[in-house]
Amino acid sequence: MKLSNNFGKTQKETPVDAELISHQLLIRSGLIHQVASGIYSYMPIAWKAIKKIENIVRDEINKTGGQEIRMPVLQPQEIWDISGRTEIFGLDLFKLSDRRKRKLVMAPTHEEILTLMVKTHVNTYKDLPLIIYQIQTKFRDETRPRGGLIRVREFDMKDAYSFDISDQGLDQNYNSMITAYKNIYNRIGLETIQVEADSGAIGGKDSHEFMAVSKIGEDTILKCTQCNYAANSEKAEFIRVQQKNYSEKNLPLEQISTPAIKTIESLNKNLSIDTDQILKTLIYLDPENQPIAAVIRADLEINETKLSNLNEGKDLRLATPEELNKINIPYGFASPIQLENVKIIADTSINFGNNYIIGSNQENIHYKNANYPRDFIASLVSDIGLAKPEHLCVKCNNKLELKKGIEVGHVFKLGTKYSEKLGAMYINKENKQIPIIMGCYGIGIGRLLSAVIEQNNDEKGIIFPKSIAPFDAMLSVINTKQEKMQKIAGEFYLNLQKEGLDILFDDRDESPGVKFKDSDLIGLPFRIVLSERNLQNNQIEIQERQSGKTELIPFESAIEKIKMKIKQ
Repeated sequence: MKLSNNFGKTQKETPVDAELISHQLLIRSGLIHQVASGIYSYMPIAWKAIKKIENIVRDEINKTGGQEIRMPVLQPQEIWDISGRTEIFGLDLFKLSDRRKRKLVMAPTHEEILTLMVKTHVNTYKDLPLIIYQIQTKFRDETRPRGGLIRVREFDMKDAYSFDISDQGLDQNYNSMITAYKNIYNRIGLETIQVEADSGAIGGKDSHEFMAVSKIGEDTILKCTQCNYAANSEKAEFIRVQQKNYSEKNLPLEQISTPAIKTIESLNKNLSIDTDQILKTLIYLDPENQPIAAVIRADLEINETKLSNLNEGKDLRLATPEELNKINIPYGFASPIQLENVKIIADTSINFGNNYIIGSNQENIHYKNANYPRDFIASLVSDIGLAKPEHLCVKCNNKLELKKGIEVGHVFKLGTKYSEKLGAMYINKENKQIPIIMGCYGIGIGRLLSAVIEQNNDEKGIIFPKSIAPFDAMLSVINTKQEKMQKIAGEFYLNLQKEGLDILFDDRDESPGVKFKDSDLIGLPFRIVLSERNLQNNQIEIQERQSGKTELIPFESAIEKIKMKIKQ
């Protein structure tokens, strides 16, 4: 393709609203065009890279036995109502009505509709296992789109779904998909780590994310400094340590006067105690305004995702002081002791100490020497703690460290969550109807492009890996005003094409400086330069973008040598 014909122009200035390097470079190189918040058009050069990424993804998913289909974007809302995800997705779900007032949604994912398709087309165990996938546009009404293609409202995604008759079959497909994902990332030049993850609105029992480690990543990862344990902060577990001043003897519960002492810090100061000697109680409200008390040792913080998951994935929010007063809990003095008609969920940390300071549900009064389960009973004791750096790894007892990452893939073991709700059954060998066991597996195509650019750039611009580069090389001709140079460059361009090379020919009437800057900005693997001076010596110049290494090669053998370099 000739650059003079390219639809899309490079920009000298960095967009003021572009925070991420990938966003800046995609805009400046003319690869994408913003239509609205979180909505972008791919320009011709970017679209070539996207198609290469898609083909790599398609190739690896096909190797797992996946069959590609195409499902509609518009879906009846009623099937989402049946699965319960209309409420779970909330405002992120685009909703609309047709002219007959039928409620529809614009799909952010396709579990429901494919489960219903499988319900129709799968009858017995002989029809399973299956892996079905598509690469298709999806919609999610993000609260705050950001980062260019990193978090958008309209996006292209590969979503795959597996259907099995056993947990063993699910495990096999799950592991084969993980292998496929790792192969995809290796082939497109993206460094990732696999982490344990929360299943979120998709649901299911187990899930893993693949994170491209990046300082600007919006996801927080807790990774062990010694072993291979890594998890998203929403999921990360850690070892609770014993209270510093732990005593074997449980002392009698006593009330103490604590006028206007409403914070952990003021308790520490006024009572001269360590934070791990305090139990704090936070009152949350669910969407129906039903209160939930979360109890945790005060040296730790509540992980609200874990807490939500223990409450059917419902959105929870902290009660305001006014709302606390309505249920007779003074702000700053909440307690699980003698707390009636409130669900109490306690973190496991309560078992790693005793004789705690705790609220009393009375103004200006705390209890001391509170012990579990003597003084209060929780509906559930579970992990609701937020893992942080320096906490101890659950696998090897070494310290965790914090990393930032961009999520570039997510896999889920759904089990029978959707098949049971939507009636997708198969008949087993005993002639009984059994729910189909499912998994789902997603990769955002546009996000992959951005993540690759985040990891492959320098101060000059993008550095495309060969595997997804829109073109094999940029051909830059110096002094296009000379008819002789135009002719030589045009013939050389055609000869490169005849050898099967995909070349972006910069035939513009621009200065060498402008051409070289744009070449570096777009970031193709090689730049081939035809100049009058070098041709007088029967030479052409080829430069590798990644290393910056420049080489002069004889003109007569240039085509073959360029082909060898590109195909290496």
